[in-house]
This record gives sequence, structure tokens and C-alpha cells, in this order.
Amino acid sequence: MKRNPKILSIVLAGGEGTRLMPLTRDRAKPAVPFGGVYRLIDFPLSNLVNSDYQHIIVLTQYKSHSLDRHISQVWRFSSLLGNYVSPVPAQQRLGKHWYLGSADAIYQTINIIEDVKPDIVVIVGADHVYRMDFRQMVEAHIESGAEFTVAGIRQPISQSNQFGVINTNPEHPNQITHFEEKPATTKGLPDDPSMMLASMGNYVANTDALFDALRKDEKAKDTKHDMGGDIAPYFASRGEAGVYDFTTNEVPGSTEKDHAYWRDVGTLKQFYDAHMDLIAYVPEFNLYNTEWPIYTYSGSLPPAKFVHAGRDRLGHATDSIVSPGVIVSGGEVHHSVISPNVRIHSWSQIVDSVLFNNVTINRRARVYKAILDKNVVLTENATVGIDTEKDLARGFTVTPEGITVVPKGTIVTD
Repeated sequence: MKRNPKILSIVLAGGEGTRLMPLTRDRAKPAVPFGGVYRLIDFPLSNLVNSDYQHIIVLTQYKSHSLDRHISQVWRFSSLLGNYVSPVPAQQRLGKHWYLGSADAIYQTINIIEDVKPDIVVIVGADHVYRMDFRQMVEAHIESGAEFTVAGIRQPISQSNQFGVINTNPEHPNQITHFEEKPATTKGLPDDPSMMLASMGNYVANTDALFDALRKDEKAKDTKHDMGGDIAPYFASRGEAGVYDFTTNEVPGSTEKDHAYWRDVGTLKQFYDAHMDLIAYVPEFNLYNTEWPIYTYSGSLPPAKFVHAGRDRLGHATDSIVSPGVIVSGGEVHHSVISPNVRIHSWSQIVDSVLFNNVTINRRARVYKAILDKNVVLTENATVGIDTEKDLARGFTVTPEGITVVPKGTIVTD
């Protein structure tokens, strides 16, 4: 391997995100807003850029318009230096079908990879919230001599059906002996039977070995054409797969609290919980780390504004994130994340909630433990999250944990 290998980064952004419905009804999962001003795609792209990996292709597919627009408007580099973030839609190079899986998505773009001629390909998911210096993972990959490396993190064994599960060689703990995608059950770790080693969905591969594996997978009969389900097990079976321990990754500016923070936000509960992590007194994930920023662009908006200071009509927000362009006019916001251009009017109340762009909360309306998609309007005295049966009757989604989700553009009248 060269001392300074050429790196190409691929972001897998083609998933449907069905578990996040209705937030993914009209947009790709990586385009879902997060943390007020960001979209989920901003997190992996920021990590790659902060790692000085600035040759990036983003593989898109389902409902990709808003995602493609966001990438084209926000993620523009200087062409003088040859850097780029390029969205690549499904190419249908192998037939009249969309991507059959994440491995097939990469296989259908082999021509693009061949044009770049990278020594190493860094492959990352587009819908996780975390900070990571990928240079450290690439260095560990090169030093290990593996052809394929998987980033691993400990997760509760009860969640084995949600992750790729990694088993390692006791004598060589960085070598993967077995990789199984989303098994119903699995064995716990020797030092902690309640935990397992899970794949983060981030991979580093030597280009030639990856091409060989993808070509074999394309011809195989019993395959889902999936990176976790097929390619990782292929390399593990050959003794050519290594694991990178995410907890060893050191990111500038990280704190003891948010070191090695990683969240899969694939379900509504996970998405909501990750937002609550942002507004903890000491944040589980610190958006204010200026040494490893999360990049985005939310428009030329004025600062947030809070008006009315009367005893019975006080415009204020506590334990919350309030984005630019927001006006809190005599309403109350507590323990919530408020996205740009939201309007919160007098005597209204927002508690334990996430509001997307351009939501309007009119007078005396109340929102509790809810996610309101963009352009939702609550008329005077309307409620969300107060009466579960009422919310279900109106067609809203209510999770088993009691999180109410209102689809984009809904007008709530009572």
C-alpha cells in the first residue's frame, strides 16, 4: 500500500427510510432535518471533509429531489483544487432496475470509481449522528493488512436484530471471524454478556479486493447485494476482514461526555431520543464543537426573536435549541428543538418536542412530546400530543413510547 494512498469516499444515501414514516413520506431519509438547521446527510459529509477526504460521491435513489438540491446548494467545493461532493442517482447500468442493495449500488458505479483510480474506498452510511476522524480508521486499516475493515461499536445485545453483529478472533481481536447481518439472537461479549460488537455501517476497503467481491456478489444467486449482509461476511469468511474500534477514535474538541457518541436514527424513537440528547444540560452530542464543525447552510435568516414580557404573556424558551428566523411571541418553549422560521404565538406551549421549518403555532395551542414536520399549522387552541386517541383518529402517527408525529403541511384545527 502506498504511503499516501488515494482515497475516494462513497456515501450510501439511497435507502427508503420506511421506519421514519411519515418524515420520509416526501423526502429521502438522509434529507430529513435534524437538530434545527441540519439534515442527516450533513453529519457524514462533515466527518469526511473534516478528515480531509474531499473526493466524495453520494449514491441517491428514493425521493432524492430535496437531497440532491441540498447537496448542490450547500456542498460545493472549489473546482480549482479538484474537490467535489457529487450526487449520483441510480444508473441502471446492469438492467432496468434500481439499486438492489448497498453493494449493488456501489457495483453499478464501478465505472466512476475506476475513473478516479483510488487505492482505498471509504464507504459510509448517510443517516447516523456522530463525529469521526476517518483518517484514523484508514491508518488502522492499512496497518492491519486487512482487505476490508468495519467500524465497530458496542451495543446492547437486545438490539442484535437491528445491526450487523461482529465476532472477532480471541487471539487477534482486530480480526473478524464471523459477521452476521441483523440476527434474531447472538452471543454477548466475553467481558460483558449484555453487549455485542455492532457494525456502524462504515467500511474501508482496498479497491481491487472490493471490486473482486462486488463482481462475485453480482453473479451470486443467494445474495441480497448488501454491504452488511453479503460483502462483510464474504471478507470475514476469507480471513480478510478487520474491525476498527470506534471508541479509539479521537476527535478534536470532543468531551468525555460526547466522546464516541454514535446514534442510529432509523426509527422515530431513535430520532426523537437523539434530539433530546442535544438539549441535555451537558449535551450527549455537542453541536458547539468548533474544532470539528458540522457544516450546513440554512439561509440568510435573522436571529431568533423573543417578544412580550408580561406576567401572563412571556415569550421565552428554556433548555431548548432555537434556530435562526424563529419568533417566540408570548409563547412558552421548554426542552424542545425549534427549526428555522417557526412562529410561536401568545399563550401557546411547546414541551419536549421537535418542530421542523416553517411550523406555525397559533394562540393557546399546545404541543407535548411531538415531532411536527415542516409547514404544519396549529390553529388557535389546537393540541397535539395531549389526547392519544384523538391524535390517532386524525391520522397522526403515535409511537409505543407516546411520541406523536404530524406529517408535513398538516393543518391541525382542534
